[in-house]
Amino acid sequence: MSKLYQEEKSKEMKKVKMRVVEYENESYFKIDNCDAMRPFFMSIVSDSNHWMFISGNGGISAGRKNPEYALFPYYTDDKITESADLTGSKTIFRIREGNQVHVWEPFSERFTGKYNISRNLCKSIYGNKIIFEEVNHDLGLEFSYQWNSSKIFGFVRKAFLKNSSGNDYEITLLDGIQNIMPYGVPSDLQRSTSNLVDAYKRSELESSSGIGIFALSAIIVDKAEPSEALKANIAWSMGLDNPKHLLSSLQLDKFRRNGELANEADIKGEKGAYFISEEIRLPAQSEKRWKIVANVNQNHAQVVELCQKIK
Repeated sequence: MSKLYQEEKSKEMKKVKMRVVEYENESYFKIDNCDAMRPFFMSIVSDSNHWMFISGNGGISAGRKNPEYALFPYYTDDKITESADLTGSKTIFRIREGNQVHVWEPFSERFTGKYNISRNLCKSIYGNKIIFEEVNHDLGLEFSYQWNSSKIFGFVRKAFLKNSSGNDYEITLLDGIQNIMPYGVPSDLQRSTSNLVDAYKRSELESSSGIGIFALSAIIVDKAEPSEALKANIAWSMGLDNPKHLLSSLQLDKFRRNGELANEADIKGEKGAYFISEEIRLPAQSEKRWKIVANVNQNHAQVVELCQKIK
């Protein structure tokens, strides 16, 4: 039997069940083997003005206040589900074991059948946090990420990698979020002329703090008049010592093919992204945690203040 056929048979045999679990002193509803179900749509609530709609396969739309202040594009349920590989969370690991290098891309269908995996989904009983978890049984690794919100800092994505095996691994990680919207794009314009919007996008890195700044080179208007874009959406990280930063998804295939990444500091005319990459050593029975934080509608003064806080 082919590996693909075996994977499909194993999916059929997986049992989906829900139970209540504890994580960081909070209760969650956990769905085991959620990948054996059709993707379903969820809303994640907050005590502030955040809005987030997310699919069971990781596809996401989010922002603050209303669709005009979007972090990820505001689309319908079907388009959000279909764009899971291009929008929102994306993680790739290169794991060195002796002379072998294993490439593992959690939650992606690119490597279907390559590893024996389990995918689980946890949602807080209050509905304000969600965790996606993938267990790689072949390598003895577990990766999960959690979406939650902060009234001051925006959206917080916590990532967690655990080595449950008896092996010590040297791992090069590439982790981040894709298709970040710039400030100043009305939802109707994004839906009707997204390609034009891409042409106006500019992503810049503030290197001393690691803040990615996502803005338009100019506000898109029909009139023959100057219209500066004076606000931006932003992303930054903490938890890794000295990561490389990428502001687009252009080098993902290069990383999958074991290529060397180059820092990106200024990207024009491409969909925005914020990736961090670093080589880490993960001994047996150890773990590594890091965070990516993103916010919308930030002016110059707010970005400078945040830069100082991070430093």
